[in-house]
Amino acid sequence: MIGGILMVLAVIWIYQSANKAKVSNPLMWVAIAAGVFFVVQMLLVQANVFILEAVRGSESSGDYERDLLSVGDRKNQGGFQGVGGYLLSVFFELMPPLAGVLAVAFVRLKFVTKESFSIHNLFSGIKEMFTSISQSFKTPE
Repeated sequence: MIGGILMVLAVIWIYQSANKAKVSNPLMWVAIAAGVFFVVQMLLVQANVFILEAVRGSESSGDYERDLLSVGDRKNQGGFQGVGGYLLSVFFELMPPLAGVLAVAFVRLKFVTKESFSIHNLFSGIKEMFTSISQSFKTPE
């Protein structure tokens, strides 16, 4: 859900930047940005699953696995508990979509706007994007 919202905002950002930079075929860059976002997010989700299974798999016992006819969830004892576990879960949830946005920002900077690399240039245009989105909801009087 979070990744989908960030992906929609990222492709709107790419489209507006491509139109502002007068790039030929801005929809091609939108498709490339969406593909880059999906690939980066998919790779990081797979990495997260690998890391979690490596940590939880090493702690598995007879209580970890359940048979097919049992009702309920697996009994996960140990693992990521407490505040550190919550923060780690939030990190694993937010890292893939945020890395996707960062990859899209890099593609936008190097291939669409062709500006020099700086933090300001990397995220420029986001304020204008939100302004134009908010302006699109206003009705003419």
